[in-house]
Amino acid sequence: MSRHHSILYLSKEDIIALGGNASDLYVTAVSRALELHAKRDFVQPLKPYLRVNEKEGHIADRIIAMPAYIGGEAPVSGLKWIGSKHDNPSRRGMERASGLIILNDPESNYPIAVMEASLISGMRTAAVTVIGARYLAKKGFERVACMGCGVIARMQLRSMLEQFPQITAIHLFDLNPEAARALADHLRETYPHVTFVIAPDAESAVRAGEVVITCTVVDQPYIPYEWLQKGAFVSNISIMDVHKEVFIKADKVVVDDWDQANREKKVINQLVLEGRFSREQLHAELGEILIGAKAGRESDEEVIILNPMGMAVEDIASAQEIYRKAVAENKGTRLPL
Repeated sequence: MSRHHSILYLSKEDIIALGGNASDLYVTAVSRALELHAKRDFVQPLKPYLRVNEKEGHIADRIIAMPAYIGGEAPVSGLKWIGSKHDNPSRRGMERASGLIILNDPESNYPIAVMEASLISGMRTAAVTVIGARYLAKKGFERVACMGCGVIARMQLRSMLEQFPQITAIHLFDLNPEAARALADHLRETYPHVTFVIAPDAESAVRAGEVVITCTVVDQPYIPYEWLQKGAFVSNISIMDVHKEVFIKADKVVVDDWDQANREKKVINQLVLEGRFSREQLHAELGEILIGAKAGRESDEEVIILNPMGMAVEDIASAQEIYRKAVAENKGTRLPL
């Protein structure tokens, strides 16, 4: 069966077997995607959200289509099609998010691979926090706070612990203390030297963090500026957690992509519509810092917030990295087209 008349299918198990459960591969792939983004060697249409029952629906109930092309040495095109229902865990005993990534050869635009997307999606988001922390957190930071203790938090913290051996303490908060305890137990097995603190409330967790990571499904902000310590770096993964004033008062606001951040009534978009924030007030897009076009952290005092909407180029770069390994190691299932 010739490559052009078949696609390679990779299940979640296949991806794990190829190293897709550890952070190194994603840090490499996402760094490449961010650099190409900064060099404008990419195409990334704004992602449409498919929502049903928008009126009574939850913010996390949607399917998002995320197409992208990335250039560089080994160009590739693709699409992430990712669905989420907030009550999947409670009502159906399923993970909240699921999906597929399709890769296309840009020469013929033929599809070359289809793979499970939720693991890649979560791990590439964790890689964004790792890369953000490299450039935007205080050098030698030791204490991390994590808000929300679900699947995404697990990937975020595992990636951070893999990449920053200096971490000594992780402060966890979840509205469900059981979830926080389960996450602490899970991580303690691999990192017995790290102290895991289950915070009694959101405030005490945030105040303890030199790095603060948000992994919740909230649709209302609850983190005010005064909770953040001097020199804090906030990786605002779940987007809706910090109050508007944090964006105004922070020393630096960084996004992954300005056009993506400034839409859909997200916090930055609300501030822009109110005339309180603008492209000029933005410090940088993250890729600009990676290629040296903009500075990262410049003092231990700065409060810096990274607001990453998540970009298709990150998924497609990560999927390509996994696809390359799969072809080299002859993993996965060939399906006729």
